[in-house]
Amino acid sequence: MMPFPGGIEATPNGTLIFSIVAAVLYAFAIDRPPSWKRSAAKTLAVALLAVLAYLQGGPVLLVAALVLSALGDAFLSQDGDKAFLGGLGSFLAAHLAYVALFAAAGGGVPALTGTPWHIVAALTMAVFALGMLRLLWPHIGSDLKVSVAVYVTAIFAMGVTALTTSNTLVIGGAILFMASDALLAIEKFLAEAVERHRVWMRYAVWVLYYLAQLAITLGFLLAA
Repeated sequence: MMPFPGGIEATPNGTLIFSIVAAVLYAFAIDRPPSWKRSAAKTLAVALLAVLAYLQGGPVLLVAALVLSALGDAFLSQDGDKAFLGGLGSFLAAHLAYVALFAAAGGGVPALTGTPWHIVAALTMAVFALGMLRLLWPHIGSDLKVSVAVYVTAIFAMGVTALTTSNTLVIGGAILFMASDALLAIEKFLAEAVERHRVWMRYAVWVLYYLAQLAITLGFLLAA
């Protein structure tokens, strides 16, 4: 059963299927050397979600966040520090777009403090963010410390604002996004310590990340 009317022949459903196919193709190419085919698969997976959001009249901020994420994917599909910084900047902008989107769609502070589980979830996210910074800090070069601190703050803000939406898919997507970013940071900055785990971590990063983007996208489009 397809999520949008019209069956498999409908443009929205077809776009979603092509996005999933691109995500699967990239999963098979994760350990291969950088190439235009590998970059195309990674970039298209989320870029097509942006197209889907646009076609379905989704919020402008959702489309913007997905486009910025796809740009970040294009950068991170390449090797090197410049590509990493380009990806970091793109995803920082994407997280800020998500923060604005979730804040606009959510119930604000009253929603965040309305139930015990919201409070516990927000505090857990805060502990998680601080724990990640403490773990990574000794391993981050002085030129990246500020950038990483700002990025972790943005991730935390995204998670907390997602809690105010009371949208299960959006909240789940934000949590998956945080988990994916955490694994990616550990792989990047603690490379020697996690060397024997890097293969499964790379796959986990991609699966968690794509499912996060998919959940957030569908959370907004299906609730409309």
